[in-house]
Amino acid sequence: MNDYLIKAKEILGDKYNSYSETKIIEAMEYLSYKTAVTELPKTTDTEYPILYVFRHGQTEDNESMIFSGWRDSPLTQKGKDQALSLAPKLANKKIQLLVSSPQIRAIETMKIAISHNEKAKDLTIQTDPRIMERNYGEYQGKSKLEIQLEDPEKLMLVRRSFSVPPEGGESIETVCKRVTDFCEEIVPLMKRDNISVAVSCHGNSIRGFRRYFEKLTDEETAQIETPLGQNYAAYSVI
Repeated sequence: MNDYLIKAKEILGDKYNSYSETKIIEAMEYLSYKTAVTELPKTTDTEYPILYVFRHGQTEDNESMIFSGWRDSPLTQKGKDQALSLAPKLANKKIQLLVSSPQIRAIETMKIAISHNEKAKDLTIQTDPRIMERNYGEYQGKSKLEIQLEDPEKLMLVRRSFSVPPEGGESIETVCKRVTDFCEEIVPLMKRDNISVAVSCHGNSIRGFRRYFEKLTDEETAQIETPLGQNYAAYSVI
């Protein structure tokens, strides 16, 4: 039994035998999103303030392939290790402000990721709801794998459409609008006070940051994926 099937059996339990192994493998491959992962850009220009942005580490919901959205789900040990792998990468960065999504997984990740930076590790972590994860509405708390197995077309539309929201939730477009609002506030502050900022957030809110700084199209924004923890994007604010 391959790794996908072992994981699926753990997630599906008694429902595992309701699906063919071929269908399960196809669903697991799709939900791995490996082909959609893109390199995070990093400015090399240190003359201007820099915004460092990263995604939280793996959570219990991530491990169980559950839609978290606005749910609070703590980091697993693997998630803590992923956040810790960020620490040496951020250790020597000049960072004067820490901003996190108010969700516990993002705050936990920030604390660990900044822990090797002697000048920044004791800064108060500010929180801002505009950089929270996408609200997944009816899908929140439900199994991604089960939904993918039962209704893959609907799930693909909701997950990969820029403007279509799940019932009772937000579209990617809505998330991007609130992240843009955050950027339009933080960027002038960074310029005025000549400060660099570290931001800990989520996969969908990072879409908003990348759209804002990289001028991505709607389609590009909806298609990109950011791995859990481990890496960051860095944008010069000129």
